[in-house]
Amino acid sequence: MTAKPSPSPSPSVEPTLLRVNIFNTSSNLPLMVALKEGYFARYQLTIEVQNTPNSDAQRAGLAAGQFEIAHAAVDNAVAMVESAGQDVVIVCGGDAGMNDLMVRAEINTIADLRGKLLAVDAPGTAYALAAKKILKNHGLIENRDYGVKLAGGTGPRSAAMVADPQLAAGMVNPPFSFTVREKGLKSLGSQFSLLGPYQATGAFVQRGWAAANSDVLKRYLTAYIEGQRHVLKPANRAAMIALLRDQFQLSASAAEGTYEALVAPGSGLAPDAAFSRPGFQTVLSIRAEMEGMWGGVPPPLDRYLDLSHYDAAIQLAVV
Repeated sequence: MTAKPSPSPSPSVEPTLLRVNIFNTSSNLPLMVALKEGYFARYQLTIEVQNTPNSDAQRAGLAAGQFEIAHAAVDNAVAMVESAGQDVVIVCGGDAGMNDLMVRAEINTIADLRGKLLAVDAPGTAYALAAKKILKNHGLIENRDYGVKLAGGTGPRSAAMVADPQLAAGMVNPPFSFTVREKGLKSLGSQFSLLGPYQATGAFVQRGWAAANSDVLKRYLTAYIEGQRHVLKPANRAAMIALLRDQFQLSASAAEGTYEALVAPGSGLAPDAAFSRPGFQTVLSIRAEMEGMWGGVPPPLDRYLDLSHYDAAIQLAVV
């Protein structure tokens, strides 16, 4: 493939500020890299990164215009449309859900979770629904066989599971799925192995903002795609492990394990941050089943998507 020339920032053009809201997890390594390597700056963008404590705060912030772009499990975008009446669209993919069903040391099988508590962020979205579906597949039903307790996003949830012996299980993604192992928790299996293809993290925005700022969004997605490519390039492996170790204060083994999870085919970062339609079909099917929405029949996927900006960005990406 012929390399395309990189755009050069014009000194007369003031960089556009974009506020980007994320969970502080390793799935955002492409964003970190794009910042570190100057990919956003090359497209005349200044990025202000905001960390959210939980998905409720993130959804409320996007609806209130406190930031322009959210990166999180895309089921949150569906929840904003269906539960909050917000006109939100998903604009790219990210990963397929690197979660593990992490449990306390005394739990050996999913059946052992009977009578226990499942730690979740928001009970009716994303990985909470995925966990409930996994438990249902093994014969356990919420409020009959187990309870649910709010414990925040992945970082706070991981800490709560280590500290509170009542929290027997929870979905945890890297790097926390590795750090909690060092503190006595263990995995009963990955979300990918237990549920199959799943569209997990992606970027979503207000549809009106995207329409009014299509060039800015295209440039953002171009830099983000370049960051994703940088992370997945084998030649960058050692540098990426070092960055993970520094960013999250990880042990060498946890940093290496996190990187291997990020690059794992199928379950890790999607090449070019591509969006998985089969994975998103799984997301909607789980929501239909577990929340009883749409009469049990998921609506067309395109109701929640606008990938036109991504399609334009992929043509510009040069790294």
